[in-house]
Amino acid sequence: MIIIPAIDMISGKPVRLYQGDYAKSEVVAESVRDTALSFEKAGASYIHMVDLDGAKSGSRENATLIAETASSLNTPCEAGGGIRTMADIEWYLEHGISRVILGTAALKDDELLKEAVSRYGEKIAVGMDCRNGFVSTEGWLNDSGVYYLDFAKHLEEVGVKNIIFTDISKDGTLSGPNLEMLKELKETVSCDITASGGVHSLEDIQALIDLGVYGAIVGKAIYTGDVNLEKAIAMCREAL
Repeated sequence: MIIIPAIDMISGKPVRLYQGDYAKSEVVAESVRDTALSFEKAGASYIHMVDLDGAKSGSRENATLIAETASSLNTPCEAGGGIRTMADIEWYLEHGISRVILGTAALKDDELLKEAVSRYGEKIAVGMDCRNGFVSTEGWLNDSGVYYLDFAKHLEEVGVKNIIFTDISKDGTLSGPNLEMLKELKETVSCDITASGGVHSLEDIQALIDLGVYGAIVGKAIYTGDVNLEKAIAMCREAL
């Protein structure tokens, strides 16, 4: 398993939300670039960046900042938030992003999803953000009524190799990941599963290592100091 530190941004600043609530956003650092560089220095093998403004509006709001940050690093980056068209996907891949995350578009535009996976393969990941077991869209603001395991099976059929699973009720709460849903997801599909939301301790990291998921996205716990990034990365390397 790899640790993927997260930078979610609103208006160019690194922030954390609480259970996906934009009204409960908290600025957690001054600089996106400096934060990313600190993650690289700690030994991260991938960095996760999300344009939360874009996730809500459906357009590239913080894309230039994401691209400039990625270009300043040697560490590969994945990016999501507001990526709804092939032009968006191509823009990010042409501007230094190694993996593009589709969220709302993956659920609402099946033709786009199929074309993106056909053209770019493992460079396309899908963010599956769930509330009460059902997939949410538009920056977690709307619930789709699509059950997460049914959606996962469809993604596997399309050829998606990486699913980023977030239990919205856990995100930003430091209450631990939803191990039960992650276990069910891992047993249902053969895709790489990245766990996101709720990680708050090295014990959580160990539980995810034991579960055998591909990756763990860690955000708020790094900023609060509850998880030491270097120690978490070392744990994963020792487990290999």
